[in-house]
Amino acid sequence: MRDDVVGWLLKAPRETPECADVAAWWPQYRQLIAVWRNPMDRAIAGGFAADRVGWAFASGYQAALHALFPDAPEDRIAALCVTEAEGNSPKSIQSTLHPHGHGWRLNGAKRWTTLGADGAIFYVAARDAEANQARAVIRIARIASNAPGVTVQSMPPARFVPEVPHAQLRFDDVRVPAGALLRGDGYADYVKRFRTVEDLHVNAAVLGYLVREARRLAWPAQWIEQALALLEALRALAAEDCGTPAAHIALAGALAWNAGLIAQTEAHWSEAGDEPARKRWVRDKELLGVAAGARAQRTARAWERLRPTSPPA
Repeated sequence: MRDDVVGWLLKAPRETPECADVAAWWPQYRQLIAVWRNPMDRAIAGGFAADRVGWAFASGYQAALHALFPDAPEDRIAALCVTEAEGNSPKSIQSTLHPHGHGWRLNGAKRWTTLGADGAIFYVAARDAEANQARAVIRIARIASNAPGVTVQSMPPARFVPEVPHAQLRFDDVRVPAGALLRGDGYADYVKRFRTVEDLHVNAAVLGYLVREARRLAWPAQWIEQALALLEALRALAAEDCGTPAAHIALAGALAWNAGLIAQTEAHWSEAGDEPARKRWVRDKELLGVAAGARAQRTARAWERLRPTSPPA
């Protein structure tokens, strides 16, 4: 087992096999996670080994899920299933869990589940139908994709990172054993937390991908130095409690630093001419701006929580 992923980025081979689909990417990622045990290191190494942003994202997404769900099986692709027709807030989640015997029954539908078409384990956010509270009580159920009552429908490719599949899911009276219902508040402990964990791991993975391209295409050493420094910062943040306001503010600073590094790459990419990697980058870099509004709100709330309160008169 290695313990210096950032140093490894400077010594690992700069060339990587072409991956056209999940079937090509997944075995490669499985080999990496057998070496790198820490989820953040897996994200960085997976991004470095990716031949495009799509597989860097997929590597970061899987690493983030293992950070959030340490008991997730490593031999199967996982997916977090939250978003429904009305959105992904607690009030928008209409899927339900009803007690049934010694377990539960799950009914509902999800849309835009990342890697859902190839996923084997789904972590599904649903309402606890027995909870009689004004605010919806969300729980997380672990469901096998081939469980009776689960329907998986592939969606058309997205505009960017089209290689990464998404799916719509339907759950019709799906049996959920008692042990497959995760403890804690499904929304606060998992859904909200995952947004931060995913930001950390996906951005680290994409940066790992760019470091490999920087080495392959002979970008300036100064850019690589800054990228490695940022990766060390992201690794340090990933080891902290990601639910604290201070962590959210520090992450906002790290992502701003990352945005500056990304902006610098444009001049370097332009020197690559008609290189296929450059064309894919131009197509896929929009991924990094997804959920920018939600990140800004998260940062604003963090600053608000840290604002000193006035002493009582």
